[in-house]
Amino acid sequence: MTTTPVGIHDLSFATTHYALDHAVLAERLGVDRDKFYLGIGQERMSVAAADEDIVTIAAAAAQPILERHGADNIRTVLLATETGVDQSKAAALYLHSLIGLPNAARVVELKQACYGGTAGLAFAAGLIARDPSQRVLVIAADIAKYELDTPGEPTQGAAAVAMLVTANPAILALDPISGLYSADIMDFWRPNYRSEAIVDGKTSVNAYQKAAQEAWSDYRRQGGRELSEFAAFCYHQPFTKMAYKAHRHLLESQGHTAEAADLEAAIGATTTYNRTVGNSYTASLYLGLASLLDHADDLTGKALAMISYGSGSVAEFFSGTVQPGYRAHLRTEANQAAISSREMLDYDHYRALHEAVLPTDGAYHAMAEETRRPFRLAAMSGHKRIYEAR
Repeated sequence: MTTTPVGIHDLSFATTHYALDHAVLAERLGVDRDKFYLGIGQERMSVAAADEDIVTIAAAAAQPILERHGADNIRTVLLATETGVDQSKAAALYLHSLIGLPNAARVVELKQACYGGTAGLAFAAGLIARDPSQRVLVIAADIAKYELDTPGEPTQGAAAVAMLVTANPAILALDPISGLYSADIMDFWRPNYRSEAIVDGKTSVNAYQKAAQEAWSDYRRQGGRELSEFAAFCYHQPFTKMAYKAHRHLLESQGHTAEAADLEAAIGATTTYNRTVGNSYTASLYLGLASLLDHADDLTGKALAMISYGSGSVAEFFSGTVQPGYRAHLRTEANQAAISSREMLDYDHYRALHEAVLPTDGAYHAMAEETRRPFRLAAMSGHKRIYEAR
């Protein structure tokens, strides 16, 4: 029996109006900038303006997909985030009036740390396998925020990646096999009463490496491909050096040598965007995929490995095959423009944005007009968020 291939038909990326160069942060902290540029592999990080949040960047990521393909047969919208704007209402529901999502659709928000986008992709594939005429819009959007003057501060960032998942996809056809691993670990978490996450850095690195290895082992037990079959490996990137650490660990755990040149060939092209955008939690893995597709030599017919990790923790190792003609569907120029058009912050402005808190009194509060991105948070009124298209 032949099954219809399912996968990523279109992929679109958005980030914030502002960015902070790690050289500015390094100077403020009194350290060499190479501690960040080389030590963790981060050069800049996207920073949300006063009138930006995950809804505005999710809308900016999703809008080009609807403009290209329309909304017909989008029966499900899944938005994955760990920086949601409401404890009850799904963030994706705010997108209806902004980008014209269909009313005849199920709309859900997913949460499991940085893994949520992969859960959305897996759920989408299952829905389309049941009815190949349907299309699913999966959006991963997050703003990573840590306390000032902590080890996590240089690993902040923000981005959204929207994916149209369909039968007979134009970009990447997913393999039906996945490797899974879950464990109850307190390596990174954010209680409801905190705006910044708590992270145990050493525990998180070790948990990531173990989870990736265990997910790979399960993938092989399910009949997945050999390591040698993959043209590239896309990892979740809380910081880009983490991808190199994880891949080295995976190779060595399987008895392979991990030379620097081999690591670079396997994952180097996946880190270009993340290096300057920073950690985008659920979107990070898929920003890595966009970077690979935009920067690598022709990948037609090649198998790609995808390694998703979300603290707490859940990991998944899955794979897919790049489709003929995929380059005609990429958004390379738009992706690069989203990054290059950011306005660079000085430290004082960055700190003011970081420490700002939204009003909680229910009165009307207009938001400072800062972003030049397509959508903005215009006001808070009656405990409601009011969005507008620019």
